[in-house]
Amino acid sequence: MGSVSPLIAIHQKLITSYELRVTSYNPLWLGTKSGVERSVVEKEGIEFKVIAAGKLRRYFDLRNLIDIFKIKLGFFQALAIIKKFKPDIILTAGSFVAVPVVMAGWFLRVPSIVHQQDVRPGLANKIMAKFATKITVALEKSLNDFPKNKVVFVGNPIRLSAFAPSIPKDIQPNWTTADRLKPLLLVIGGGTGALNLNKIVWNSLDKLSDICNIIHITGKNKSNLDYTLLVTRYSSQYKSFEFLNDEIFSAMAQADLVISRAGMSALTELAYFKKPTIIVPIPNSHQEENAEYFAERGAGIYLKQNELDNVRLVREIKKLLENENLRKEMGERMNEIFCDYGGEKIIQEIEKIAGK
Repeated sequence: MGSVSPLIAIHQKLITSYELRVTSYNPLWLGTKSGVERSVVEKEGIEFKVIAAGKLRRYFDLRNLIDIFKIKLGFFQALAIIKKFKPDIILTAGSFVAVPVVMAGWFLRVPSIVHQQDVRPGLANKIMAKFATKITVALEKSLNDFPKNKVVFVGNPIRLSAFAPSIPKDIQPNWTTADRLKPLLLVIGGGTGALNLNKIVWNSLDKLSDICNIIHITGKNKSNLDYTLLVTRYSSQYKSFEFLNDEIFSAMAQADLVISRAGMSALTELAYFKKPTIIVPIPNSHQEENAEYFAERGAGIYLKQNELDNVRLVREIKKLLENENLRKEMGERMNEIFCDYGGEKIIQEIEKIAGK
């Protein structure tokens, strides 16, 4: 439940290591009917069950009245599922779909671990912290945000395919010999894409094509017909995808520079590859604090989307591509932020609590 990438990473780690020491490992994922993670979860061979979920907003909104009933319904659905499934432990990386599940687990005396990725703890995790057995945090700073007797610093696990990324042919454009000598810029718009950021990149292609090749992950349904001819004009230097699954790690490994949103899963993966990154967070969101955290440590360049245009973007890219030492230093500092990419520390906490 919650953010997909770290939970999938933990699942993969359990299959490869934990399964060797116990008689069985049987995962179940709870999510909403409209949850975008369902296809990813089922692809991993995890059973997916739907429950109701509501969101509590910290401001007056009539939807809060409806969502309270959804949360109550989700609680009773979770009670029934937990009674039948009899899990040894509940694991979540946040989101409101997990709140009634962790509460139901507490009611039935099933232990739970809540994983905090972002710099700012969200309301869902603050609520669940009261019922959780353990809170694991990706950043050392977050140790101060939760009760000392519950919280432990474990880093942020990444998927197994990141450790040995393959290089599929379909993400390698047919660049000419001259083009191959240019550095590679990777643009990641986040899990659902970023149309405004995409437009800034497209408007920069005239200048960018002179200095680098571009692989651009636009997000599903985040392309724009107005830019089709422009993109076609620069097709020898530019290639776009709506989404990349494990292939994203190959693109990260090859990139000389990355532009990314500030989702913590993406930043963790980029940190593992020591990639210098221009971070453009979603405006007015928790991602801005993630971006600030990295920028303050010299581990990224933080640019606000509402202050960004194609001229400034090209200027920042050019400055970084011309300074290899700065890029290397940024990548190293990024890598040092997290303590464990393989998931060993969080697996140890799971084993302690599950009693296996």
